Amino acid sequence: MDFLSTMKGSLLENFYPKGWDLKKIDECCEKGVAREDFWNKDFNPIECENIYEFDTYMGHEIANQIKLARDRGEKLAMILPVGPMGMYKWAAYFLNEWDVDCSHLYTFNMDEWADGDGNTLPNTDTASFEYSMKEAFFNKIKKTVPESQRNFAAKDNLPTYPDKIKKLKEEGAKLVLVYGIGRMCHIAFWEPHFADEFSSVEEWKQQCYRIGAKLHPLTIEQNAITSFKSRTTLVPCRANTIGPGLFLQADYAIGGADGALSRGMGWQGMSFLTTLHYGPDMNITSTFIPTLPGKLFYLKELAGPLVAECN
Repeated sequence: MDFLSTMKGSLLENFYPKGWDLKKIDECCEKGVAREDFWNKDFNPIECENIYEFDTYMGHEIANQIKLARDRGEKLAMILPVGPMGMYKWAAYFLNEWDVDCSHLYTFNMDEWADGDGNTLPNTDTASFEYSMKEAFFNKIKKTVPESQRNFAAKDNLPTYPDKIKKLKEEGAKLVLVYGIGRMCHIAFWEPHFADEFSSVEEWKQQCYRIGAKLHPLTIEQNAITSFKSRTTLVPCRANTIGPGLFLQADYAIGGADGALSRGMGWQGMSFLTTLHYGPDMNITSTFIPTLPGKLFYLKELAGPLVAECN
């Protein structure tokens, strides 16, 4: 008996995006981290033994990209997530140790909780991504990013991202993407079911942002577990988010997959291995990540074997 044979007629029959090949996803889960031909030659998964290594390595990589741009005398544009988060304290630590002045850095938070009209939480709300970024990162840096150079995904500011990033690139800035991979293989909150709206990959790739985006139920449940202590009723069902028209512009990408829980449980193994092996497909947003140069830090246990256990 297998999952696919039992899905017909069940509540899950129309639950997953229409463009998902579930058999192919299952096959991805057997492949570990072996390289694929479609990967960028400078894309590298980096294994971490535990969350402490993960946070430190990823924080160092973020700080190093900021320092390298400062050393070159260049501006730097950086797209930032709220999740994972543990790397930010280490990024701030290294920037402070190296006495890096971050006045050359322009940041763009990739998403924010919203309602259907794109209205976001007050930035004093502890659940808001703007509040989280200030507490975890900006307020910890001695020579921090000027407030005028910090961009958050409010409905009036998110539409300005494309022109701001374009201008910075014209001025010689590199664009660095920092990201996590969602349970539904989203990057930012660009969900896989959005692909149904586009007639081609080319059209999909041109989408720079979305206001009040509808989130998949598994995205909501993922965040209930990771950010709201299981309280689903606190998780917004929509968000403002960047799209592939921005994150696929990245000159370098720093990723993190830390979705392991206690007692051998985890939520991110399938998403991580699908990202690595499925091949670029607009129905599974994160499958484009290996086509970008950069590093994807991951907890060792997410690479498998992904097998049944009683926990």
